[in-house]
Amino acid sequence: MLSLYVIAAFGAVIVFSFLMAPRRASVEGFFDGQVAGRAPRLWTLVLSQVTTWIFARSLMNSAILGYYYGAAGTLAYAAYYLSFLTGGYIIGQLRTRDATSVQDWLGARFGAFGQGAYNVVIALRLLSEVFANLLVVGLIFGAVLPEVAHAGTYAIVAVAVLGLGYSAWGGLSAALRTDVVQMVIFLAVFATAFIYLVASPEFSVTAIVTSEGASGSRQGWVLLAVALLQVFSYPAHDPVMMDRGFIADRKTTRNSFLHAFWLSSLCILAFGVFGIHAANLGAAYEGQLLTTWAGMFPTWVFVALLVSLLVSALSTLDSALSSAARLCVEELRLAPRSLMGGRMVMVIFMVLGGALTLWGNATLFDAVAVSGTASMFLTPVMVAVFVFGWSVPLWSYAVSFIAAILGAMAYFLRGTEFMATILPDAPKYEQLLAICVVVLVAGFASVVIGSRRVAD
Repeated sequence: MLSLYVIAAFGAVIVFSFLMAPRRASVEGFFDGQVAGRAPRLWTLVLSQVTTWIFARSLMNSAILGYYYGAAGTLAYAAYYLSFLTGGYIIGQLRTRDATSVQDWLGARFGAFGQGAYNVVIALRLLSEVFANLLVVGLIFGAVLPEVAHAGTYAIVAVAVLGLGYSAWGGLSAALRTDVVQMVIFLAVFATAFIYLVASPEFSVTAIVTSEGASGSRQGWVLLAVALLQVFSYPAHDPVMMDRGFIADRKTTRNSFLHAFWLSSLCILAFGVFGIHAANLGAAYEGQLLTTWAGMFPTWVFVALLVSLLVSALSTLDSALSSAARLCVEELRLAPRSLMGGRMVMVIFMVLGGALTLWGNATLFDAVAVSGTASMFLTPVMVAVFVFGWSVPLWSYAVSFIAAILGAMAYFLRGTEFMATILPDAPKYEQLLAICVVVLVAGFASVVIGSRRVAD
């Protein structure tokens, strides 16, 4: 019966998404998000930003980190949502310089290498978005249909096909319109579950705020430090956020980032409370918390949580696909700027992301840590240019990029014998913090030295 409720509710969301997609597709709407020749309005942008950033992987990460590390863990993940403030600042700086995208700005300063290095990082980011959100879909249906062999795989294929269906029809304009519907549904469903949690007799605000989780809060505070080191560059490597920074006027864009910050932060913190509460009750961790919640809450609350996750997964998939189409068509020029060209790119990214779910890695935070570390090559460059007005040479940019990529690889391969001899003998998040510090030191050193030489 549980599985029927989840399938029926999620099916209704997909039907609404198809109904909200534009009836007529155009090239301008597909790549630029215009509907009837008009740019999106403020709350369309806000709700689209929020629903694509509180995606299924993020909600699960917040809850899992809250379970293990208490309030510190959830706060650490919520710190990544400061990206709306740093991202708004970056967009403002780029538009002041008349750049039409991050690639446009990097190309003007660092040529083909500058654009190419950035495009590699964001292509991997988009692929990880597709993979991670499809993975959450598989985890959910594997949990609610344990009696069906390969239920998770079947669900991944079904959601991939259906999500691709309406995304490939309208591109960015379809993503913006469906994001609004999906976000309203998410807020209504999740708010219902959260009110139930807060009103339950065993819930205590004091216990939530002071909780140290199932494993102690130390690693949560370490992750908070990591997030604060990564948060300046983190939004710049997210093409979904950056794409939405250039499709409306500057005032609307600036306000959309501010509203998206507080709304998304509240959602992430609230979802993390479900993980913290589970740890406070002494519940055993099972199946990315899904099986744990099934034993803690009434069926309707559990269904509400699952539908919240599924809606957020769907909303992120369409936005990731539209950004992938824009990247490959408008920036890399790998396909013609046509509806067919954009749709071909979407199919390729969905197939590759779906194939990665067979890889077997279900550690959701790893994708955030790896891509966040890789993006840090932009921090020294943007600080130097935007804050101090320095001229950064190409070699400094290249050194910063190489240091960040090596750092990301070091964290990804931390379990190998070779990396064990290099990284400190410490928990993985302390290793990540050490890697981030080294990456930033190397990047800033190259930028400071290079900028001084240019000035001389």
